[in-house]
Amino acid sequence: MSDSFTTKYIEIQNVEQTFKTKKGPFCALQNVNLTVAKGEFVALIGHSGCGKSTLLNLIAGLAMPTQGSLICANREIAGPGPDRAVVFQNHSLLPWLTCYENVYLAVERVFGAGDKTTGAPSENKAQLKARTDAALAMVGLSGAAQKRPGEISGGMKQRVGIARALCMEPKVLLLDEPFGALDALTRAKLQDELLAIVAATQSTVVMVTHDVDEAVLLSDRIVMMTNGPAATIGEILSVALPRPRNRVELAECTTYLHYRKAVIDFLFTRQAHVEKMTA
Repeated sequence: MSDSFTTKYIEIQNVEQTFKTKKGPFCALQNVNLTVAKGEFVALIGHSGCGKSTLLNLIAGLAMPTQGSLICANREIAGPGPDRAVVFQNHSLLPWLTCYENVYLAVERVFGAGDKTTGAPSENKAQLKARTDAALAMVGLSGAAQKRPGEISGGMKQRVGIARALCMEPKVLLLDEPFGALDALTRAKLQDELLAIVAATQSTVVMVTHDVDEAVLLSDRIVMMTNGPAATIGEILSVALPRPRNRVELAECTTYLHYRKAVIDFLFTRQAHVEKMTA
């Protein structure tokens, strides 16, 4: 781990996840151990079926592990919480609400009733509005606040999803292939915007991706998963590229190319899929 990231924030200890199926137990993950530091950006990468999204769901508290434990900020993860916000590939916006209203719902839920744990008081409508406006401004959507999801592009919908996650001021931002369904140019633009947002918020990020260039461009470490079933962490690559990062400059950077080659070698040589031929 980089010297810049020394504080254990997320701890994944001896995690196994087995699902019950009609054909019997299916082991998706086995013996997974990982530590993520506060403020670190970690990418999970691997072939389809390697358990990337399963591991992300465990960190989010959307599922409980069959064995092992997950800890965030010295507290065991026992379910979903506003300290861990998730952005999925499918934006999951409510189509009958405007962009503003979709974000406001999340703001109101987190800050409208106060926090009994910390003793923070409930916020009034003006304060909730200010939080909503700030989140939309951060992703460049102030001008589209009153539009509904059906009136905006796929990239803008994902920005609303990111704004909705950021407005909760989460300790951890969890991203499940958020740009996977977008065209290359839109994806590149949102990657650059995500870099700027993470730099501004100092968020701790865990991101699932299938894109090698995306993983190298964005992350501090790349966690490469072995093939499933019973997938585990095969290798962890530290990405010692200075920030801020510029994709044009990195395109010919020998260090960037070295990291890219290392990931490709792991995925397509050491973990190459053997496709079954059918008659």
